[in-house]
Order: sequence, then C-alpha cells, then structure tokens
Amino acid sequence: MKYSSFFIPTKKEDPSDAKIKSHKLMIKSGMIRQEASGIYSWLPLGYRVIKRIQEVIEEFHNENGINQILMPTIQSADIWKKSERYDTYGKEMLKILDRHNKDLLYGPTNEEMITALGKNFIKSYKNLPRYFYHIQSKFRDEIRPRFGVMRAREFLMKDAYSFDVNEEAGKETYLMFFKLYLRIFKRLGIPIVPVRAPTGEIGGDLSHEFHLIVESGESDIYIDESLISSDFEKLSIDEIISLNSFTDEMYLKERNKQNLKKLKSIELGHIFLFGTKYSKSFDFFIDGETEKFFPFMGSYGIGISRIPAAIIEYQSEDNTGIVWPKNIAPFTLLIINLKVDDENINKFCKLIYYSLKKIGVSILYDDRNERPGIKFSDAELIGIPYNLIVGKNFIDKETVTLKDKYLDEEFDFKVKEAEKKILERLKH
Repeated sequence: MKYSSFFIPTKKEDPSDAKIKSHKLMIKSGMIRQEASGIYSWLPLGYRVIKRIQEVIEEFHNENGINQILMPTIQSADIWKKSERYDTYGKEMLKILDRHNKDLLYGPTNEEMITALGKNFIKSYKNLPRYFYHIQSKFRDEIRPRFGVMRAREFLMKDAYSFDVNEEAGKETYLMFFKLYLRIFKRLGIPIVPVRAPTGEIGGDLSHEFHLIVESGESDIYIDESLISSDFEKLSIDEIISLNSFTDEMYLKERNKQNLKKLKSIELGHIFLFGTKYSKSFDFFIDGETEKFFPFMGSYGIGISRIPAAIIEYQSEDNTGIVWPKNIAPFTLLIINLKVDDENINKFCKLIYYSLKKIGVSILYDDRNERPGIKFSDAELIGIPYNLIVGKNFIDKETVTLKDKYLDEEFDFKVKEAEKKILERLKH
C-alpha cells in the first residue's frame, strides 16, 4: 500500500479528553475517531490491526473444530424473557421498540440466541459436542464509558458457545478453551495471566478471566507472584478450578487467600461454564441413548477491540510509543522515501516495494512529498516495526538504513544487498 493512497489522519496534539496513553495514541495515529460517548469508528490503520487480531483468533478456532457463524446484533426480547434476564440484566441493556411495538434489544451477549439455535437444530446426543463462535459488535450502555476503546459502549467481541452431553464433557471443553486462549494470546504477543472470576449475570459455577498485568489497568487482581511465569497450559481442570489467582470480586469471596499480591491489570478474555441454566429455561431437550437430557453449555469471550489499546498500555510502561507485535502489525515494513524528487531513489524504493510485496511482505511505502520531520513523526506514531530509510546516504554512500523497533537499533546496508539483508532481519 502506498501512503499517498492510504488514509491515516495523524494529529500533532493530544486529544483533550484522553486520560490514558492508548487513547491518546490511537487518536493521534489516526486509528479511531469518536462518534459519540463510548462509540468509535475504526479507521483504516486501526481496522488493519483489528483484522490481524481476528485472523489469529479465527485460525485457532477453526483448527479446533469450532464452527464460525454470525448472529444478528438486534435480538428479540422474547428469548431474554425465557431466560428471565430481560428484567434483571440492568440498564446496560439497550432496549428498542420497533414500529410494530415489538420489544427488541441491541445484544450485549448471545447465550439466549445460541440456545434457541441449538434447540432448533441439535436433536441427538450423536450431534455432540458442538462448538460455535462469531465475531460481532456488542452494545452495553456503560454508565461511564472512558479510556477510549478500553471501556466503550459499542465494542467488537469474539464469543464462542459449547454444547456437551454432561458436566464431565463440559469441563473437558472448558479446559480446551482455557488452553486455546493461552495459545491465542501467546501468538498475539500478549503475556496473559488467568484468574478465577465470579460468574455474574451469565451464571454457572465456573469462570476465569484472562488479564494483562499493566500499571494503568483499571482492574485489580490478586495472584501468587510465582504463578505469573507459569506454564498454565500444563494445568489439569482440577488445578484450574483451584488456581491461586483471583479477580477483586472473587478475592473477597475466597477464604484461602495467602501470599497474594494485588496488581493492576486489563481484562481481555472471560470464559464461563454455566451448565444447564439456559437449556432448562428454553426446555431444550436432546435425545440420549436411554433418555432425554438438557445439554451442558458454556460461553467464551475475547474483547477484540480492547486488545490494541491494551498492547499500547503495556508498552507504555517502558516509555515507548507504539510498536505492534509482528502477528498483528498493520504492516511489517515501512519504506520512508526522504527524497521523492530524486529519480534514482524513487526507482530503488519502487523496486524494493514491488519485489518484497510479491513474496508476501506487508509494506507501507511512504511516497508522500512531505518534509522528513513529518515522515519520521508519523512513522513513530503508527508503530510499524521495521522502517527502511532511504535518503541522503543513498546518494552519498550508496547505503540505506533499516530501523528495527523491537531492538531499537539501526542497520546500514549497501544498496545492492538491501533486499537480502531486509529479509534476513525480518526473520529475526
């Protein structure tokens, strides 16, 4: 993609209403635009990051036999009345009356709808287990939306749902999703910590949240510090159930809470095993080998639109700007042409651009006729991890510079070996 045709409306000044670094940088780098309180448009740069995150999530879910679907954002109030959550969910639920005076709502979650779908299509124990997921906008009318996309009213979420024959099978599925989440966040470059959590409005007896420990986080968790560097993937379901880490609310309920440290964090995922709560309320029976039974269910969410902000907050502890992890960077390489009026430099930049693009390298080519200061400032804002700088040294020394933002180092290469050296560096 050429910068001249890619819409990145960067800003010099911090937005006056932004309180945390991620909100400031996402506005300044042209990732998002606020449309109303807690409601944002994702602009091209930000949307590319979101899409990369989605691709990782989809890859892991599809490989594990979890079927992707798409349910509507607007739901009938009738299914929520069946579960008796319509009147208890609270003011976060945005209720709508259509022109036919039918009660609708903008879905804050989809347990009711997936149960209705399951009842319609799943008839026999031979159809189980079944797993579904979708990626969709949700709406929760937060009383005080703040911190940009970190606590927005409309947000993008991956939510998955499971149907099993009994509690034992349900726990096996819960363990599968627990470990799946660990692998997803590892691929995204996020050092996540799972903590035991209350089930709240969703219901059930088993729930865990997945947190990123960061000083600017709005959540409090309590954890045995020795667990932070643990390999959670090796845990059994019993070890997960008795994990010595808690959300603040769960901490208050727990009796055995010794040697725990209170830390600030950001919640990025939440999983629940709620059993037959919804299948019973929907009279959702399945034919078993000898008798009918209620399927055992669970739900599993990841706050996709929170992840970019969380990564920025995590990085800001080292006083750096944005440097996107490799697997979610909007582009891998930024070519910065500092002398667009030089024919030889233009020719070289285009040659590198098309050659690397042909073999699959994701590139943004800054071909704008702007001052070097503006180009470098924008490069710092948008966070592309590798920057190829082509300017005066190309003319004087026949060299170019590759800046590796992960190492915060610069490497000079001869023009003739630039492509080879760039590819070597990208593999590190």
